[in-house]
Amino acid sequence: MSIFRIFEAPQKSFFLLGPRGVGKSTYLREAFPDAHVVDLLSEDTYQRLLANPGLLAEELRAVSVDRWVVLDEIQRLPALLNEVHRFIEERKMRFVLCGSSARKLKRAGVNLLAGRASRRAMHPFVPGELGDCFDLEDALQNGLLPIVWDSEDKSETLTAYTHMYLREEIQSEALVRNLPAFARFLPVAALFHARAMNANNIAREAQVARPTVTNYLEILEETLMCFRLPAFEGKLRARERKLPKWYWCDPGIVRAIKNQKGPPAPEERGALFEGLVAQLIRSYIDYRDLCDEWYYWATAARNRTEVDFLLKREGAFVAIEVKSGGTYTRTWCIGLRAVADLDGLCRRIIVYPEGPELRTEDNIEILPFQSFSNLLANDDLWP
Repeated sequence: MSIFRIFEAPQKSFFLLGPRGVGKSTYLREAFPDAHVVDLLSEDTYQRLLANPGLLAEELRAVSVDRWVVLDEIQRLPALLNEVHRFIEERKMRFVLCGSSARKLKRAGVNLLAGRASRRAMHPFVPGELGDCFDLEDALQNGLLPIVWDSEDKSETLTAYTHMYLREEIQSEALVRNLPAFARFLPVAALFHARAMNANNIAREAQVARPTVTNYLEILEETLMCFRLPAFEGKLRARERKLPKWYWCDPGIVRAIKNQKGPPAPEERGALFEGLVAQLIRSYIDYRDLCDEWYYWATAARNRTEVDFLLKREGAFVAIEVKSGGTYTRTWCIGLRAVADLDGLCRRIIVYPEGPELRTEDNIEILPFQSFSNLLANDDLWP
C-alpha cells in the first residue's frame, strides 16, 4: 500500500535526515524517479568510494546538470561532501544527501555546505498520512515507523529494528567503544521517555559514568532516535524547573528497547501517549513550520504544576496539556490555569485519547487525539 507523505522536498540541494526505517529511501524513489542514485549501503559502492572518494567526481561528470543526484546514507562517507560542494558551486547540480545520523556529518564539517544545502527531517507516519488506516491503540503498542507499520509481525520487526540499530548505527559506525555498556544504557534511557532528563539518575541505574551517559544521550539525539524539549522560563510567580524533557521518536521503539510486548499496561500509557503527541507536534514543526519554538513548563516544587507543551509563534503562545485518561475531570485543567496570565497566550488545549470535544467556562478546549491531529493537518492551531 502506497502512503502519501506530507513531506515536501525543497527545490534546491538538501540533507534529508531521519531514523532508519522511516521511509526516506522509499520517498526519494517516488519523488525523484529519474535521479542518479549513489547508494552507500551497497558494499561495492561504499568500498570503491572509500578507497578513492575522487571517483565520485568522475561519476558526476557523466550526469546531466539538470538531473538530481541522491547520495543515500551519506554519513558513511562524509568526505564525499567535498565533491558535492564543488559540483554545487561549479555545475549548479542539485543533491539530496540522505542519512540516518547527523553525528559523523557534524564532525566532518557539514557547515561546508551551509547555505548551499538546507536541512530537512522525515519522521514516522502521522495520522493525516494514514487516514482511516490510523489506529491509536496500535500506534501506542507498535509505533508508526513505516518499516514496522507495514510488517506482518510488528513485534518481531521492532525487536529486529533495535538489534539493527545497535549493529548498523552504533557498532559498524564505531560510535561507542563499549557496546555492552551502551546496550545496558538503552533500556534505562527508555524509562525516561516523556520525563525530565537527569543524566545522574541514568548513570546510576545503568552503572555507567556520568560523562559517558552524556555522550550516549548525544548519540541518541544525533542518530535521530530521541529529542529534548527545553523548559520554558516564564517567571509565572513560581520557581520553575530547568531540566529538559526527553522523548523517543516513536512509541514502538521505546517498548521494544524495554522488551515490552502486547497491549500497553496502564502505567505505560501516560508516557506513550504524551510522546506520541510530542512527536506529532515535532513532525508538523518540521513539515509545516507549525511554530517558531516549543517548550514545556513546570514548577520546581515537589508537587509540581506542569504544562506539557508551550508552542510559540511570533510572540503568541498555545498551551497544550496531554492526558491519557478516558473521561475528562476538572483536575486536568490545573496546569493550563496556572499559565493563564502568560503574555501572548491565545489558546489552551487538553488532548486526550478518545471522546467528545468539550470546552470549559474559561475557554479551555478538551479535544480527542484525532481532532487535535486534524487541527495540525489543516493548519488551524493558531487563531
